[in-house]
Order: sequence, then C-alpha cells, then structure tokens
Amino acid sequence: MLEELKERVCEANLRLVREGLVLLTWGNASGISRRDGVFVIKPSGVPYDQMKPEHMVVVSLETGEVVEGALRPSSDTPTHRELYRAFPTIGGIAHTHSLYATIWAQAQREIPPLGTTHADYFYGAIPCTRPLTPEEILSDYEANTGRVIVERFATLNPQHMPAVLVAGHAPFTWGATVEAAVEAAIVLEYVARMALETLSLNPACRAIPATLLEKHFFRKHGPGAYYGQPGSSSSAS
Repeated sequence: MLEELKERVCEANLRLVREGLVLLTWGNASGISRRDGVFVIKPSGVPYDQMKPEHMVVVSLETGEVVEGALRPSSDTPTHRELYRAFPTIGGIAHTHSLYATIWAQAQREIPPLGTTHADYFYGAIPCTRPLTPEEILSDYEANTGRVIVERFATLNPQHMPAVLVAGHAPFTWGATVEAAVEAAIVLEYVARMALETLSLNPACRAIPATLLEKHFFRKHGPGAYYGQPGSSSSAS
C-alpha cells in the first residue's frame, strides 16, 4: 500500500539526518495521501541507519489508527494528524530538534524577519506557540501539541508560514509535499542561526520593512510569482 509514498517519506527522514537536523532518533517526517485518507510516518525509535521504506507506518487520518505496518508509529503521530486535519493544503510535515530553531523554541521567542533570506520562505516572524498547560501535558500530550499549533495559526496562513516553534519543545515545518516540509526545516534552521547571530552582533536590529518582506516572499510564492523558470519548484536565490 502506497509504496511510492513510503519510499519518499523514508528518504525525507534520512535527509533530515544528512542535513544535520536530527540526532539519534529525535525527529520525524510524514507524507499524506488525502485521496486515500491516510498518512505515512516513520516508526518510533528505530535508528535511522536501519530504516527502510518497508518500516514506514500507514495511519488513518480519520481515526489515528494504524492501517498498515508492523512497527509502532512515531510518538508524534497525533501531532501530525492534528496538523493534517487543520491544514488541508499541506502534504507533508517534518519535526526536528535542530539546534538553532530549538534554541528559539526553548527561549519561547518568535524569529523576526531580519533579512531577505528569511523573507524568501517565511511571510513574517516565525511564530512560537504558548506553553502547554499542565492539564494539556498530562492528557493527550501529543495531540494537544498539534492543537496549540493550530490555535497559534488562527490568524495565520500555513501556506505563507510553513513553520512553527512549539514553546519549550522544538520546531515543526510543513509543505505541499514531504520534500517541501524537509526543505522548510533546512531553511528554518539556517535563518534561526542567522537571526541569533545577527542579534548577538547588533541587539538593536529590527525586522526588515514590510514592503521588502512582501517583495521577496511574493516574488517566489503565489499567483504573481516570477522567480525561477516556468514549472520549476526551486526556491533558491
């Protein structure tokens, strides 16, 4: 079932490791087949150097139950499910504990758009959720993690902001495909580091003007985009 998607999700998880965004087994990526009403996610706690497409787990979007797979799915599966249900335009999700993005999450600080590199991918400050309450932590923790993300996006467009920092925890990213979700995770880590080092050099630095932010974001995204070649999905400068 969904053999191609399993291969893509497995490769996406392995790329997180190659890009230095995941240590040990701290992270996961998933991809969804909305036509089939299921998503594919990595198994829980399996070392990446042993991971193969046949280890991927298929989960029902409606019920959260395992549809196919001999292994237990990632412990973050309920979070992924909440995001897929709330954001119908996304096709893939990545979760890491990458160093710099996680530093911002632990500090419970959004990442301001200090330059055009940030603006090429993220339309505004990368948001941070509120902390979970004790009740939310002790009851349905992983699903509640997804719910606080959805709550934070009440006035945000997930297509314009494909990333979030969960307070005290770590980042989640997403995109139209699982490959796009991983790309967003790579860029998030880069801009998180740049922002931290920029503010270390100049603590008084402020966000770029809205006009410059909009110019850089919308020249690559949306119906008026003109960057790159027709039919190209590349977002590089």
